[in-house]
Amino acid sequence: MITQAMILAAGKGTRMRPLTLTTPKPLIPVANKPLIVWHIERLAAAGIRDITLNAGYLSDVLIDGLAKLDLETQLGIRLKISVESGEPLETAGGIKYALDQQLLDDAPFILVNGDVWTEYDFGQLVHHKLNDQLAHLVLVKNPEHNPTGDFVLNDGQASIKTEAEQAHTFAGISVMSPQLVADVGVGEIAPLAPRLKSAMMAGRVSGELMSAHWVDVGTLERLAEVERYVLSSQ
Repeated sequence: MITQAMILAAGKGTRMRPLTLTTPKPLIPVANKPLIVWHIERLAAAGIRDITLNAGYLSDVLIDGLAKLDLETQLGIRLKISVESGEPLETAGGIKYALDQQLLDDAPFILVNGDVWTEYDFGQLVHHKLNDQLAHLVLVKNPEHNPTGDFVLNDGQASIKTEAEQAHTFAGISVMSPQLVADVGVGEIAPLAPRLKSAMMAGRVSGELMSAHWVDVGTLERLAEVERYVLSSQ
């Protein structure tokens, strides 16, 4: 059973200015609840007890904001912050840094992009066994802003798209093995995508297509879209 997760929360959120000039994107409210808290609550409900998030831009504001919410007491979780000073380490670099600080155990973990909003049930991933796979990706039908998709899904295996194949969009939700970033140096700025693609070429990335409501909250317009959806669903 997977008991740990990491939420990627170090980005600057430049496309969401002026909101992100003083507030880190993870703390921007969606229906009066910070975006990152939606993730934390859903992960806790799925049985995840150790949640690590990386912080970079406005890290002090993020840390103070989360401390005031006292989520550890309310949800029965351990919330760990991996503070990245200087240049952002990118996804693979951020994961490696958290592993080196022992904020993540050397075992598979759920990885979530902090700037998506979804009703996906993380409980579907806590019992996922990677076996010899390096990653398991959750994909969604292509939104308007990404019409050609990211990866192809065939018989539960994810692969790099070609022009002739129908691709789906990566939802920013996955199960990852620490082995995927084994070649990354501690403190190295390293993206995850090249390593994922290499693993796909070796046939070591599985995937699934989800139907739960999902939005990449990357712009003010899509933030408003999520807000309308949540308020209309209450």
